[in-house]
Amino acid sequence: MQADNQSYDDINVTPMVDLYLVLLLIFIIMTTAGVQGVKVNLPRGGPSTSKPIEAPKMQAITVDNQGNIKLNATAVTLEELSTKLEAIKAAIPDAPVIIRGDSATQYQTIMDVLTAVGRVGITQVGLATQAKK
Repeated sequence: MQADNQSYDDINVTPMVDLYLVLLLIFIIMTTAGVQGVKVNLPRGGPSTSKPIEAPKMQAITVDNQGNIKLNATAVTLEELSTKLEAIKAAIPDAPVIIRGDSATQYQTIMDVLTAVGRVGITQVGLATQAKK
């Protein structure tokens, strides 16, 4: 038989690991709570003589269901679209272009517009869609 007052040679690390995990959890909660937001009154700048930095102006190409093409609400043909896009690309090299097409528009017209945009070398092209309800 074994005696009840026998000592163990093993160290039970489970309570120590539990303590470390609880301390880690408390540390994570306290640091994220302190970082989220601090309200400050920002100082106002004086009158500025420099002009504000402008982002490249987005160009909108719209194709309606009759196949009419408009560049920024100005009706153009496919050839005029290419020349105007070349002028825009020369003035603003990284100008983004959004293509908006009516849902009843023939696919070929949209492809012609995409080909014209790609031929000019514009790389920032987006297709506008309506959000699903």
